[in-house]
Amino acid sequence: MEPPVLPALPKYSDLSPHQFAFLEERFRTREDLLLRSPHLLAALTKRCADLDDDLRALGRNIAGRAVSWISRSFAARTSLHSVTLKLENLSLRTFPQGLRSKMLGEELPQLAKQLRQIEDIRHYIETILRLEALIGDLEDVVFCTTSRHSGAMFAAKFSNSSIATESEPNQEKLLQAMKFMNNIEEVLISIVTFQPQWCNLLKCVDTRVDKILGVLRPQVLAEHRALLVSLGWPPKLLTSKTESAQISGLPNPLVLMQDNKRECYSHSFVALCALQHLHKRREERQLNILGRKEYSMQLWAIDELVSPIASRMEYHFSKWADQPEFMFALVYKITRDFIAGVDDVLQPLIDKARLVSCSAKEAWVSGMIQMLSGFLAKRILSRLAERYKEKHSKSEVMTSWLHLIDLIVSFDKRMQSLVNLETCLFLVGSERFEGFSRGISVLMIFVDRPDWLKLWAKIELKDACKKLKAELKDERAWKIDNKTGPALHINTDIDQYLLSTREEHKAPFIAEFTLKIAWQLIERCQTMPATFPRLQFIRSAVVKFLWYFFEVLLLRFKRTEFSPDNSDDDALVRLCGLINAARFVESKLQEWSDDVDILEMRIAENDSNLHNKEESIDSSCFFGEEIANLSELETNWLMEIISFILREFENLSWEYVQNKERFEQQQEQGTLAPATMDLVVSSDFVEALDILRSQLHVLKTNLNPKDFLDLWRSVAEGLDHFISCTTLTNEFQFSESGVSQFETDMQALFFIFQPFCARPQAFFPCIKETLKLLQMNKEGIKHLQVVLSTGKNGIKCLHPCGISHLPFDQVDTFLRNRKFKT
Repeated sequence: MEPPVLPALPKYSDLSPHQFAFLEERFRTREDLLLRSPHLLAALTKRCADLDDDLRALGRNIAGRAVSWISRSFAARTSLHSVTLKLENLSLRTFPQGLRSKMLGEELPQLAKQLRQIEDIRHYIETILRLEALIGDLEDVVFCTTSRHSGAMFAAKFSNSSIATESEPNQEKLLQAMKFMNNIEEVLISIVTFQPQWCNLLKCVDTRVDKILGVLRPQVLAEHRALLVSLGWPPKLLTSKTESAQISGLPNPLVLMQDNKRECYSHSFVALCALQHLHKRREERQLNILGRKEYSMQLWAIDELVSPIASRMEYHFSKWADQPEFMFALVYKITRDFIAGVDDVLQPLIDKARLVSCSAKEAWVSGMIQMLSGFLAKRILSRLAERYKEKHSKSEVMTSWLHLIDLIVSFDKRMQSLVNLETCLFLVGSERFEGFSRGISVLMIFVDRPDWLKLWAKIELKDACKKLKAELKDERAWKIDNKTGPALHINTDIDQYLLSTREEHKAPFIAEFTLKIAWQLIERCQTMPATFPRLQFIRSAVVKFLWYFFEVLLLRFKRTEFSPDNSDDDALVRLCGLINAARFVESKLQEWSDDVDILEMRIAENDSNLHNKEESIDSSCFFGEEIANLSELETNWLMEIISFILREFENLSWEYVQNKERFEQQQEQGTLAPATMDLVVSSDFVEALDILRSQLHVLKTNLNPKDFLDLWRSVAEGLDHFISCTTLTNEFQFSESGVSQFETDMQALFFIFQPFCARPQAFFPCIKETLKLLQMNKEGIKHLQVVLSTGKNGIKCLHPCGISHLPFDQVDTFLRNRKFKT
């Protein structure tokens, strides 16, 4: 048995003058120290005992007098209340109106105020007495618990059943102490709620209870740990080959407990849970967060199971610093082998302790993950972060870092599957990782280390750009996989404009490859517990990667040259691929923005004003800025195609629109009338029509249906404006044969747009109206001169047969930036 440890003597400089004088008076020589010490110690001990007796007597006297004073205050309050009523009745009968009003207005409120003060004092004293009684009882119970049985509160040794019987009084005392502390906490919560001005009383009580907990909690934990050791915890982590051949899994001591051991462990577990519950209530009150329900997966009792396993695992982890996959495999195996026993044995004890929303499974898995996270942060990630600063080792560090993240993501999914195996059996996809499971992740390392999170995003961005560059080296990445075929036919089904897949958008393979990388980056951070770190990672890695892809699209457009000499329409095909890629990426970003997780991040981002966007951009869309940029690129590139088609058509048809003689020349005598002969398209108009048809065919084949619809309508509008304005500006004088020829040429133009709509002439309102006017004046008129004049409500066309009126809404393009002769 070890000798008792004597307390250390105070330093000479720490003694007060009174203490120094006391020692000088009684111990002048060494003989005085040897002879007088025992007698002085006995005298001082007796004096301290007498003082303690006097102090307790004084406390009882004060308590008795306080109770007596309170009882008299009750009687005084009753008497004052009775006197007040009698005075009020008397004043109403005898006093004049003015004096009665003075009493009611001045004296009675003062009297009521004094009564309220007396009531407050009485309530304060009652609360103090109640707390003093509870704390006194608590101190007595804790003193008895700690001094009576220094060795086995929960009978850690099981040599016989008598030891377990002897531990029952201690267990009862501990539960009684918990009851007293809960009662104290109820009183303190009531004070915080209704009497917050009593802050000094709260501080005083908290100080005394903290001292008690400082003694009680270490003892309960020590006894619980000793009990675990006696149960054989922790078990062997790795079995030998012969043992592994006979045993399929690791033996679980919790499952193998006998009756006495199980009973003692149950009492210890419930006591530790009760102590944690009390600690949590005190923290909530002290942090003034009453009413907020915050879920925590950590349980002290289960942490005590994890802690000894962690100390054994560190030995193996230190050997696997360069092979982290072994660490994840070992942690997963131990977690999986023990999770069934933990759930079967400990969950009923948690329910018995009445801990709401606590799961033994989740606490066990969370504890194992935290243990692994701590080792990775201390030994692996910190070393990689330091090595990344060295230029010559960056490439190696990036490879190791990405490999470690791959292991973490895979490990998180496997661990979450252990928890969600029963609770989320009917959920699919990302829904399985909602709720409590999101907190079960090794990625919690990056929540407390924003510098590592920034480094991780940087490494992921570099790796993603590297993959994209490698894919771009193959020109086949821009190939458009058009499975629908180039058939040109009328399709009035609206489903052709509801695009979802890459094939429907006719997007190149590189667009799908880019979105795949971006979505993989988003999924890699999905199990991160906190919202803002996930938001920061996506903004730093995913969004920057998307902008890099936008720059690739823009650079490819700048390298595309439109030339009339390019007979194979390669430039149009390249530009269609860019538009399709932008449209496909835009639709997917819009779809991602509607995801619940991303919507949650966008709401948090709006509340914190972390990401400032332009006012014109939708604040509810997470990728609003990127979608707006893609939409602008699509519009600009469509306008480039439209401008190119119209310019080329204008160049090829310039001789046609300038040849006035063709339309003004009268039909020669002896030839058939125009109505009885089949006219052919003008020779100098055929090439323009043929090139236009070929270009629209290429665009129909390679451009997505939604953008092609806008394109051919815009081309039709431009051609309508060009032909009509040119004809009117040149002041054509149409002959009868000229009218027929012009009508034939325009019908050929309409026929080119026939595959895209049922009535193409509806998209040429100006040409249609011109043909209508020419047809009206065709019979009996050899020469027709069309002269335009503007009025209040439209355009007046003057001709020999009379005046025809054309509304403004039909010839808006005629008047745009034009001046006509009247």
